[in-house]
Amino acid sequence: MVLVITEPTKSESKKVCVIGAGPSGLVSARELKKEGHKVVVMEQNDDVGGQWLYQPNVEEEDPLGKTKALKVHSSVYSSLRLATPREVMGFSDFPFIAKEGRDTRRFPGHEELWLYLKDFCQVFGLREMIRFNVRVEFVGMVNDDNNNDDDGNMKRWMVKSVEKKSGEVIEEVFDAVVVASGHYSYPRLPSIIGMDLWKRKQLHSHIYRVPDPFRDEVVVVVGCSMSGQDISIELVDVAKEVHLSAKSLDVPPGLSKVISKHQNFHLHPQIESLEEDGRVIFVDGSCIVADTIIYCTGYWYKFPFLESKGRVEIDDNRVGPLFEHTFSPCLSPSLSFVGIPRKLIGFPFFESQAKWIAKLLSGKTSLPPSDQMMQSIADFYRSREANGIPKRNTHDIADFNYSDKYADYIGFPHLEEWRKELCKSAILNSLENLETYRDSWDDDDLLQQTLQNPYFTQLSTP
Repeated sequence: MVLVITEPTKSESKKVCVIGAGPSGLVSARELKKEGHKVVVMEQNDDVGGQWLYQPNVEEEDPLGKTKALKVHSSVYSSLRLATPREVMGFSDFPFIAKEGRDTRRFPGHEELWLYLKDFCQVFGLREMIRFNVRVEFVGMVNDDNNNDDDGNMKRWMVKSVEKKSGEVIEEVFDAVVVASGHYSYPRLPSIIGMDLWKRKQLHSHIYRVPDPFRDEVVVVVGCSMSGQDISIELVDVAKEVHLSAKSLDVPPGLSKVISKHQNFHLHPQIESLEEDGRVIFVDGSCIVADTIIYCTGYWYKFPFLESKGRVEIDDNRVGPLFEHTFSPCLSPSLSFVGIPRKLIGFPFFESQAKWIAKLLSGKTSLPPSDQMMQSIADFYRSREANGIPKRNTHDIADFNYSDKYADYIGFPHLEEWRKELCKSAILNSLENLETYRDSWDDDDLLQQTLQNPYFTQLSTP
């Protein structure tokens, strides 16, 4: 379908609240600032970074994340290293280069990415806009009128926040709210018979940090995601046995190689049931007695603070309806979301989202009419369904072309070919060489050629 973009109005400065100071929130704050908006970033932790601000102390968190309010935001574990090479990850004008005295590896540990975000924050003067240790409790429309969703008048938003240390509650009205609160915090659990009756230790990978607590145990890891594989491999050296339960036994060659190297590492199909005596019974009839089950089964999208009167809802992990995963057709452009899509090169994409939002709010561009946006969303849902993609995977993109299509809305540059090629090369290497791909690769010629690109030679971080 053809989308009609209406003529922009005059440039204006808006008062904007950005929720979250992770990668998507920081780049949103920068783009909004560049457009002349008055920006307040609300961050519940004491520093920037979002997921990348490592939180080692998880004792107060519910092991399965079943409490309404989470105490721990980050799901990063101590040994986590990037699965994507650093040169691919940087923002369009701020390369993620190796710095002397820091973690210079091509696939560095999580702290290095956190330091990159701190550098980004410092260079672009973002810290002065951020309120730390502030938790957003409520976001709702001011004087909402159901009948004027599409009359051109922007809605305004009441934001209620709590200063975590003092308990002080602050209520403020903003012209716009950008939700950039992340989606790797609220544990998603499978539904397994006997799960509530199983007396032994169960936890979600959200609170997994180090392998030591599982020494000499029989551990079942549920889920074959990147974290499931990483954690299983790490546990093999300390646990008595590691049993990885996957949806399919047709696993990548790299994982098969690792399993075949260790006598105490076993692959199983999905779990049929858990028994009170500690048995874990798999769907093929086999069973083991386990000490601990770690669920590496993903996360829910949740925005517990948002009251949109039903305009934005979450259905089986689909946030919607959202035009291009960013805008609610009847609440745009005053409400937007940055960072919802998964399985793409994140930082440049978040940047393109932020630029679009900032220009919309200043009146330099406009969205299509809400009925056209709704039709576009319906078409997208139908195409996903036709391709057999479950609703819960609505926001899993896995397509470089989508990033380029998105960029065209605002004239943002397409992903560089070198970025795409290095990303694909790393993925293929990880599938074949799971244990070694972060330290050994065969795309060095492409890498050296890439590092001569003006992006790396002319742009550098102080």
